[in-house]
Amino acid sequence: MHTALERRFPERRLFIRSDNETRFIRLKSETQLVAWTGATLVVGWTIIATAILLMDSIGAGNFRAQAQRDQLIYEERLSAMSDERDMRADEAVAAQERFASALDQISVMQTQLLESETRRNELETGIDVIQATLRRTMDEREDAREELDTLVAEIEGGDGRMPGSAVEQEMNGTVDLLAAALADTADERDQVAADAEFALEHAAEMELELRLLQEKNDVIFRQLEEAMTVSVEPLDRMFRQAGLNPDDMIATVRRGYSGTGGPLTPLSFSTRGSGSDADTDRANAILNGLDEINIYRIAAERAPFDVPVKDSFRFTSGFGMRWGRMHEGTDFAAPIGTPIYATADGVVTHAGWSSGYGRLTKIQHEFGIETRYAHQNRILVSVGERVSRGEHIGDIGNSGRSTGPHLHYEVRVGGRPVNPMTYIRAGQDVF
Repeated sequence: MHTALERRFPERRLFIRSDNETRFIRLKSETQLVAWTGATLVVGWTIIATAILLMDSIGAGNFRAQAQRDQLIYEERLSAMSDERDMRADEAVAAQERFASALDQISVMQTQLLESETRRNELETGIDVIQATLRRTMDEREDAREELDTLVAEIEGGDGRMPGSAVEQEMNGTVDLLAAALADTADERDQVAADAEFALEHAAEMELELRLLQEKNDVIFRQLEEAMTVSVEPLDRMFRQAGLNPDDMIATVRRGYSGTGGPLTPLSFSTRGSGSDADTDRANAILNGLDEINIYRIAAERAPFDVPVKDSFRFTSGFGMRWGRMHEGTDFAAPIGTPIYATADGVVTHAGWSSGYGRLTKIQHEFGIETRYAHQNRILVSVGERVSRGEHIGDIGNSGRSTGPHLHYEVRVGGRPVNPMTYIRAGQDVF
C-alpha cells in the first residue's frame, strides 16, 4: 500500500532557508493523501453549497413572481365582483323605485275604480227610476184613453143628446179634464223620453270611459306583475343557491310574524257584495306578491347573506382542507381595528375568549343558523344581546391561534359548518 502511494504521491521535501541555516520538511505520501483528500472535500462542498444557494434563489424568485401574479389576478377578480355587486345594488334600487311608482299608480287606479263604480251605480239607479216613472205614466195614459172612449160611446148611444144641461156641463168638464190630463201626460212622456235618451247617451259615455279606464288598468296591472316577477325571482334564487328551502323559510317567518297590521287584506272593487272579478283577482294576486316580498325581506335579514367586513380586505384562506386539517370558515385579512359587522339579525350566545379562536363572538340566527367571528381585537356585544344585520359587533385582531391580523368567519347550520361564501355569493345578486 505504501508502494502504491509512493507511485501516486512520491515523498517530497520542502526546504526552508534562512540567513545562517537551511531546514526542510518531509512530506510523506500519507500526509499528501490526507491533504489532497481534505482539499477535494472543501472544493466539493463549496461547489455543492453554491449550487444549492443558486437554485434556492432562482426558485424563490419564481415563487414570488407567481405569488404576485396570483395576487394581481385575485385583486382583479375582487374588483370585478365589487363592480358586479354595485351594479346589482343599483338594479335593486331601480326595481324598488319602479315598484314604489307602481304602488302609487295602483292606489290612484283603485280610487278611480271606486269612483267610477259609484257613478255607475247612481246612473243605474236613475235609469231604473226613469223607467218606472215612464211605465207608470204610460199606464195612466192608457187608463185615461179607455175612460174617454167609454164616455164617447155613452154619448153616442144617447142619440147625441144629453138628458139635461147639468149632465152636459159635467160631461164637458170631464172632457176638458181628460184633455188637460192627456196633454200633461204627453208632456211628461216627452220629458221622460228626453231624460231616458240623455241617460242612455250618458251611459254610453260612461261605458266608453270605463273601457278606457279598464285598458289603462290592464297596462298598470301588467307593469306591476312584471315588477313582482323581477323582484321575487332573485330572492327565491338567492335562498335556493344558499341551500335553503324558500317555502320552509316563508312558513317559519309567517308563524312568527308580528308586523303591524299583519298580512295584507284582500281588495274588493265591487260595492254590491257580488263575487270577485278579474281585476279584483289580479289586484289580490299583486297584494299577495307584496306580502311574499315582505316575508322574503324579513327572512333575508335573518339569514347571513351579508359580508362581515365592509372595508378593504383580502381573502387569505377559504373553506376546506388546509395543511391536512379541515378549515371550517373563511379568513378575511385586514389591519387590526377594522370593524366587523353582523351578517344577519340574531342573538349573541357567546362573547369572550375561546382557546384557539381567541376573542370569539357567536350569534344564533333563525332557521338553525349560527355565525362565528374569531381572532377579534375587541368585542362590542355581550351574551343575550339582540343584534341586527350590519351592526358593528367587534374589530379585527390577532388573538388566539393566528398567524396575522384577520377575521375567521364561520357559518354553521344545525351545528354543521358550511361554506360561508355560498351565502355571501348568493346575497351579492340581491343586496
